[in-house]
Amino acid sequence: MTEIPKPTYSYRFVFIAALFITCIITANILIVKQITFCALILPAAIVIFPLSYIFGDVLTEVYGYAQTRRVIWLGFFCNLLTVVAIWVVGILPPAPVFEAQSAYERILGSTPRFLAASFLAYLAGEFINSYIMARMKLLTRGNWLWARTITSTLAGEGVDTVIVLLIGFWGVLPADVLAMMILGHWAIKSAYEVIATPATYAIVNHLKKQENIDHYDYNTNFNPLRAD
Repeated sequence: MTEIPKPTYSYRFVFIAALFITCIITANILIVKQITFCALILPAAIVIFPLSYIFGDVLTEVYGYAQTRRVIWLGFFCNLLTVVAIWVVGILPPAPVFEAQSAYERILGSTPRFLAASFLAYLAGEFINSYIMARMKLLTRGNWLWARTITSTLAGEGVDTVIVLLIGFWGVLPADVLAMMILGHWAIKSAYEVIATPATYAIVNHLKKQENIDHYDYNTNFNPLRAD
């Protein structure tokens, strides 16, 4: 009887990857609602989207850039599938008993412009975040995890925020209002990382101990388009 090979990834890796992707998809749905926080108008997605950067940091720190690259692309295609499914259901004729078609379209329907901004911002921000995490780990020889997570998040969240808001709202909002919105979004998103630093340390240390792994990307090809 042929022995079935053991899975490459542990359930811990799958669990963190699932949390990462869940944050991405949930944020894509919540983004339609606007909330007010500290006199700033923010998308409700800000409640959960920054968590994706925390899980991204954990994946890169423990499993390395190449594994995180796979998860980032998996998250992209899962998000795309969700958007397509929502769009298809939206154009299907509603049943006579369904009286909320206009509400469905208004809440879940997104303009092509904003979808493009969201997808581009996600890829750019997450890959920059993971790249900086991996590179800084080599430079610091695995020390100063807090500096690596905060620095990578500042850069990744900054790129993500600029792209999504510039493409989504350029020409719609006054330049000064848009600039304040970008700064406010970036500051609040980045604050998540600072506040979550103790939890990040605990998760990373637990995974490294349980998995018996602490990956360093010495020979990694950092091209985000590689399939391996």
